[in-house]
Amino acid sequence: MPMSNEQRGAYALAGVDISAATDAVNRMKKHIAATRLPGVLTSEAGSFGGMFALKDAQLSGPAISDPVLVSSIDGVGTKLNVAFLTGKHDTVGCDLVSHCVNDILVQGARPLFFLDYFATGKLEPTVAEQVVKGLSDGCVASGCILIGGETAEMPGLYADGEYDLAGSIVGILDRSRIVDGSKVKEGDVLLGLKSNGLHTNGYSLARKVLLEKPGWNVDTKVDELGATLGEALLWKHRCYLKPIVKVLDSSDSIKSMSHITGGGLTDNVPRTLPAGLAAQIECSTWPVPPLFKLIQSIGEIDDAEMLHAFNMGIGYVVIVSAENASKVTESLTSSGETVYQIGKVVKGDGVKYI
Repeated sequence: MPMSNEQRGAYALAGVDISAATDAVNRMKKHIAATRLPGVLTSEAGSFGGMFALKDAQLSGPAISDPVLVSSIDGVGTKLNVAFLTGKHDTVGCDLVSHCVNDILVQGARPLFFLDYFATGKLEPTVAEQVVKGLSDGCVASGCILIGGETAEMPGLYADGEYDLAGSIVGILDRSRIVDGSKVKEGDVLLGLKSNGLHTNGYSLARKVLLEKPGWNVDTKVDELGATLGEALLWKHRCYLKPIVKVLDSSDSIKSMSHITGGGLTDNVPRTLPAGLAAQIECSTWPVPPLFKLIQSIGEIDDAEMLHAFNMGIGYVVIVSAENASKVTESLTSSGETVYQIGKVVKGDGVKYI
């Protein structure tokens, strides 16, 4: 039953602006529409559920005869605080999509569709639109559909000017092409792909170190970074989909993959190794970007904690046999990636740094 004017007024007094929600949705529609691809049955944004016909999807790559769906869900963490401080909201959505795409890519899946959750105390339609634009940009770049979402206004739960953002993704691959690390053997090689800053992890520590330094704020220009602190902390989370898919489509050379998120190399690489095998990583094999060096120096943080909290310049790790390392490196490099041979697989558990 539609709300009366009296009911709408009461809701407004409670802190919820229904007209702002309508305005926000209308602003979002053009960005959501930009992600539409074959397979979407929902007519437009605002439906109760997003519908997707798998048989109508135009999937690239090898034919899928035994489809397996792969799903994941994540957030952007306290990187959002940097967006609040800078007033720049059009990149965190792209960060979120890239993070989720990379997570399912680890098993070899290509994204089908994405859903977001945006919650705030007081809905500002222009801010919500910027966030959704970022989501749309990320989806378009990875061939993913922004098929649905939720925009929630909850007075009293969030501080003024703040919001939370989370998203879930569904992807697909053929059962025969699942990458699960089961074929990894002693002597295999670890290839590290360059990151673009902190991506979406380690921000609580980074903000404490950099933004609590006397005289520093998001507008502080730091010569070593060639940017302000705000700009550097908002550098986008890279998406590794296209270069990795190029390798996956041409061969079965990749045995294991890791997305280097929370827990750094220390926690993430072992997640896709068989029992009894460890990753021996040689830290001198790649240059640590200035942003990480700055955090470590100012915060007086030891190497072990840095490697556990941050990606340290390596955003994604691929494990291949020693004989295929050059071929895979060449393919990734031809796609524009900067690739480092950072170590090898040895007997043991976890990660061993040398």
